[in-house]
Amino acid sequence: MIPLDPLPNLIDQVYARILEAITDRSLPPGHRIRQNELAEKLGVSRQPVSHALHLLHRQGLVAESGRRGFEVTRLDPERIRQLYEVRGAIDALAARLAAGRCNADASGRKQVEAALQAGRSIGKDTPLSRLIALDVDFHGAIYRLAGNPAIEEMIAPQWPHMRRSMATVLAELDYRERAWAEHEAIAAQILAGNARAAEAAALAHAQTAGRMTEERLRATDRAA
Repeated sequence: MIPLDPLPNLIDQVYARILEAITDRSLPPGHRIRQNELAEKLGVSRQPVSHALHLLHRQGLVAESGRRGFEVTRLDPERIRQLYEVRGAIDALAARLAAGRCNADASGRKQVEAALQAGRSIGKDTPLSRLIALDVDFHGAIYRLAGNPAIEEMIAPQWPHMRRSMATVLAELDYRERAWAEHEAIAAQILAGNARAAEAAALAHAQTAGRMTEERLRATDRAA
């Protein structure tokens, strides 16, 4: 058999690092990306960087800029509003299904409890990238407990954009506590098996996050 090329795995790693930098604003919106410079920082050749940037371009996270160049795209408030409308419906469904299965799926229940416990460790010094990862882990645990793989399959392509939008509000200290208080409320209803209450709590959480994100993005645009 022909040996496998290790490059695809390297591309995935480079993609993940660039995505993290875009998400936590180490590479802010409008930032021009110089491939040679980025490759040097990551300790790789230009080839995996180029491949990773083209993947990010297909997702709308970077845009072409100049001759063979890229820049980080800006978040569109209207697009974020649309994404949160859809996410609210998906999260509400996931919470309702998860509540109905929480007593039958011990492993899934433990994952939700573990994600919730991890979130309780956040503080004012918690890095933004860690806050986003914890948030994604919490919602991912609910999706898995819901027992419908189509939920994760549908939301997965939008996570890069959602992670960027999370950074807009999670960067604010007061919302960090509010977000996790809402997570606690969602989890409490799921773990108690209260399907309708879990559904309502999840929908309200998504609506609040979407509204706050859109407002802050529009305020930023007006100030620019």
